[in-house]
Amino acid sequence: MKTLTKFISAAAIAAGSLGVSSVASADVSYNIGYVSEYYYRGIYQKNSSASAGIDYEEGGFYAGAWTADVGDGLEYDLYAGYGMDIGDLSVGVGFTGYYYTDDWDETYEEVNLSVGYGPVSIGYSVGEWDGDGGTDYDFLDISIDLGAGFYGTYGTFGDEFDGDYFELGYGTTVSDIDLGVAIIFPSDELEGDPSSDAEGEAVVLSIGKSF
Repeated sequence: MKTLTKFISAAAIAAGSLGVSSVASADVSYNIGYVSEYYYRGIYQKNSSASAGIDYEEGGFYAGAWTADVGDGLEYDLYAGYGMDIGDLSVGVGFTGYYYTDDWDETYEEVNLSVGYGPVSIGYSVGEWDGDGGTDYDFLDISIDLGAGFYGTYGTFGDEFDGDYFELGYGTTVSDIDLGVAIIFPSDELEGDPSSDAEGEAVVLSIGKSF
């Protein structure tokens, strides 16, 4: 599942749709990144991971693709949606699919809804995981821009998935390079196999650049 391509993506994308503003013309951008540990929604994916992506945006519509190294193969995500501002309120709706090579995991596909007002963004996703013959889940996240580059995010799973997490992070840009650090506190349900490299709480360092 998708990680911090841009170090604040947990706050900035409930699958790419939070806080999307309308633009007057089409825009294509690219991104590359690296994280010391790959976490997504509080779930450990891999130790040390590089990523790359492409995004297209025009008049509030966006679409993109993103891929990351997950050790045994690659994760690749496809997403699209529409976001708009209504006064001081930002709203968005979109779709995200998470796919994998080499059978690293089964497919996740979900519909994403988001709303943002001032420093607060709320995302809600409803999806299905192809594992176990099909498993329904939902995910709610609340993110707060604390100012001066700091942010906090709380996320929780529902339906047939369980677990929640809290993330506190900081991001800045130096010479057009995005730098970030985040502390992640997952619940016991999200820590996974005790024999894996995941050790519960984690400090994640990230570096990235957009073109």
